[in-house]
Amino acid sequence: MHPPESRLNPPGRPFGPSRFLNPRVLSGLALTATLSACNTVVLDPAGDVARQQGDLVLISTGLMLLIVVPVMAAVGIFAWRYRASNKDAKYEPDWDHSTQLELLIWTAPLLIIICLGAVTWVSTHLLDPYRTIGRIDHETALAKNAKPLEVEVVALDWKWLFIYPEQGIATVNELVVPTGRQLQFKITSSSVMNSFYVPAMAGQIYAMPGMETRLHAVMNETGKFEGFSANYSGAGFSNMRFATRSVSDADFAKWVGEVKASGKQGDTGQTADAPVPGGPTGKPLGGNLDRAAYLELEKPSEKVPVIRFSSVEADLYDAIVDMCVEPGKMCTSEMMAIDARGGLGKAGIRNVSMLEYDKKGRQAGTEATANPDEAVRKELAWVRALCRQIPGAAPDGTIKAPADTRSLNGAGLAAPQSIGLKQDEARASDTAAKPAHVSLISRN
Repeated sequence: MHPPESRLNPPGRPFGPSRFLNPRVLSGLALTATLSACNTVVLDPAGDVARQQGDLVLISTGLMLLIVVPVMAAVGIFAWRYRASNKDAKYEPDWDHSTQLELLIWTAPLLIIICLGAVTWVSTHLLDPYRTIGRIDHETALAKNAKPLEVEVVALDWKWLFIYPEQGIATVNELVVPTGRQLQFKITSSSVMNSFYVPAMAGQIYAMPGMETRLHAVMNETGKFEGFSANYSGAGFSNMRFATRSVSDADFAKWVGEVKASGKQGDTGQTADAPVPGGPTGKPLGGNLDRAAYLELEKPSEKVPVIRFSSVEADLYDAIVDMCVEPGKMCTSEMMAIDARGGLGKAGIRNVSMLEYDKKGRQAGTEATANPDEAVRKELAWVRALCRQIPGAAPDGTIKAPADTRSLNGAGLAAPQSIGLKQDEARASDTAAKPAHVSLISRN
């Protein structure tokens, strides 16, 4: 046998801690060091909403580490203190209870859970994507008369369509927004559920066919960023990405002018060698985005380059949400209005074909309803007169930002009185803390 000292340097093994400095360990340490160069956009974003969400991640992680770090340290300390070779460790086989230890074990996690609950409750209301933002950044409050830039987002297979109703333009796989201006996104999908996500701007929001979701955000820095789909949606999902640019107001106005001019010049904003979806006449899409062009654009295609439309047909987005872009197709809002009135019985039996939303059978359905006969036209006119609905006449789910962000209030909840505000400030907060009303858009 070898003496105990020889265990430090067994025969045939060179002296020194070579097992700690082998190539695999060194390469692992080198790869770990390269992580410091990664772009942690989630924790260092360009938008105030995303920054608040990043702060929430850091706060939550820090609170949880208050328990994780001591527990992991205690595991190491106990293992070292009570190791078999430590003859000085006190051996107490009959010890089974410690009031002090029980208080520490239960009180510390309870306090952390309470803190996490409070942070979660406040941030859930403050960062509600349906709530309008209350500030541009932590130093700049949002002007009361500030008008948001509205962008209508449609998730297609497998590309993104952005419609700017105020500017009357649309783009594919290109999102350009001005810095320092509140943004309001209305999001839907043409077929399957998807997820709209620009990490530098705000969290992901799902896009679903026949439904509309909302997102309010702001960009505080100029630059180029990436947006993508965060929900698997089929073969072209991995390339379902779009360029996002945050520019100054002057550059945004210049870009809008370029998009509008592109229709007159026949420029679609695409590279010459890139595949472009064909239009109704076989020509590349661009110019005016009407319903016929949209139906062509909606067909599945992958790796689609940037396409710009200098004009957009009125109420196209509303028709997309209402699933009635095809000619002669009944809108879901009309169908729901009929159901709410008890149905039409036999008189409305021909409308069933107009309600079909089978993607694979779309061509047959379109052909069947493209040129309805006189009876069907009269019936459809009568149905719409009965419903008195316009496609897209859906309730506006936007929630107003709180008037006083020092004491965040949920919808219909009074301000808490234990937050240390002065009496007059608390009274003012109570006056401003009114339920967040959901306004309905009446189009009757």
